[in-house]
Amino acid sequence: MTDDAKQPQSNVNCGDKERDLNKQSSTVAKSGSDPVQTALGDFGWWQFWITFALSLLKFPIAWHQLAIIFLAARTPFKCDIGDGSTTLFNVTDRCSSLDPVTHEVASCHQFVYDRSVFQETIITEWDLVCGRFQLSNIAQSVFMLGVLIGNVLFGMFSDKYGRKLPMMFAIVLLLVAGVGTSLAPWYELFLPLRFATALAIGGLMISSFVLTMEVVGGKWRTVVSTLHHIPFNLGHMSMALISYFIRNWRQFQLAITLPSLFFFTYWWIIPESPRWLLAMGKEKQARKILTAGASRNNRKLDGEFEKSLMNSQPGKGAEENKGNVFDLFRTPNLRKKTLAVFFNWMVCGLCFYGLAQYMGEIGGNIFVNVASSGLIELPGAFLCIYLLEKFGRRNTLLSANLVTAMACILITFLPQNSEVEHFKFILASLGIVGSSIAFPTIYLFSGELFPTVVRNVGVGSASMCARIGSVIAPFVSSLGVFNVYLPPMIFGTVPLIGALLCLLLPETRGAQLPVTIEDGERFGLKLTKSPTKKAENGTHNSGFVADEQL
Repeated sequence: MTDDAKQPQSNVNCGDKERDLNKQSSTVAKSGSDPVQTALGDFGWWQFWITFALSLLKFPIAWHQLAIIFLAARTPFKCDIGDGSTTLFNVTDRCSSLDPVTHEVASCHQFVYDRSVFQETIITEWDLVCGRFQLSNIAQSVFMLGVLIGNVLFGMFSDKYGRKLPMMFAIVLLLVAGVGTSLAPWYELFLPLRFATALAIGGLMISSFVLTMEVVGGKWRTVVSTLHHIPFNLGHMSMALISYFIRNWRQFQLAITLPSLFFFTYWWIIPESPRWLLAMGKEKQARKILTAGASRNNRKLDGEFEKSLMNSQPGKGAEENKGNVFDLFRTPNLRKKTLAVFFNWMVCGLCFYGLAQYMGEIGGNIFVNVASSGLIELPGAFLCIYLLEKFGRRNTLLSANLVTAMACILITFLPQNSEVEHFKFILASLGIVGSSIAFPTIYLFSGELFPTVVRNVGVGSASMCARIGSVIAPFVSSLGVFNVYLPPMIFGTVPLIGALLCLLLPETRGAQLPVTIEDGERFGLKLTKSPTKKAENGTHNSGFVADEQL
């Protein structure tokens, strides 16, 4: 930031002093107006242990969300005609039998299953084959619906009652419903218990991520928010290992549920979000948490902290700061950003789960396939850290959508023969890598775009759109029955639209988190009166220290 060499020396000195004063006042405004940042800093040991503990919740989230792969694993079967026949199992389902006396074809009501891979699944136990084969798909659709509703409900509860209490309730619900599911004697009871489990999963997803974002600042927000999703990929891979050693669905369900007992300790380990406490006017509780955190991070609280704490108080209007989902659509700029974010969440859910199912049609060992799917996601997650910091949130999301779109569209140009199947696998894998980059990006991006007072309900409602995408993904994949090129064409077109909508969103890297609805509306608008520094990424807010200050 040097002056023009042709200017007089006096003007140079005057200009330097003016810029120094502006820079100092800007720094004070940025750090002094945010007590959380002033007390804790961007990242320290206090934040490390909290964010690490919260990321472990991704293991049960992955296990339960993908458990249907092993709970309802496809099993070869034949009609049991009761003659002791030892004929081999057919590749296709046998849903009828031929009466040896009357030679009439009758529907089969009893089946024999190949238990060489799995001892028992919900399909083999409740005969979910032939006319009942859709019931296993309905079970997964009900689960995804429960996650969707859980995202919204726990999002609203978290904005009203804090991040910690709803999270603990979700852990209790997960344990009770998960154990109950393993003991369900009938499919009719299995279904509502899976729904209750899904509600808990939806609540854990939202509460844990938002709490993670609200205790970390600066450049560390990019790294931590991305690494927060790594345990999901590890859970995806480890689920195959668990199922390999436990081939009974009831024991498998217990094995992925009982570890949740450990998370009861979070009542004493995880504090409430100090940022939420301040937004709700609970200064005493926030001060206690911030003091403990500052001590753990070896930071001293001085008058600057007290000043920022006083400036952060909402006063008597604290109750008015409690927003709801309708606040996201009241003003034009916030409404535009909300709709673009919602659509991109739907893109992530549709493409990630749709492509995973599309790859599953290739066949092979189920344990290897599931473990490989989780392994494929890891490179994208680690690459996401570099891309988010180097190119920003908007450009990363836009590029990830373009990668997924181009990979899927290129599949439609491949001929339908076995010689190019490995090319389809490579392109589909590339599409999954793009989706694995887009998912943590949209998590972070939407959390930074939505104001504090509606952040949980905003991210929860946005995540609901991802559940909608994941619910319709199997139906998109099934369009291959009519035309083999329809699924990859749709999986390519939708993220292409999402990439275009990214152009409507402002960049949030290095910006300040909006707190109020007014902040959210102004964020991203180009302001004409900015004589000192061009606010490319939106208006200043006291969420966290900008990257250039680190």
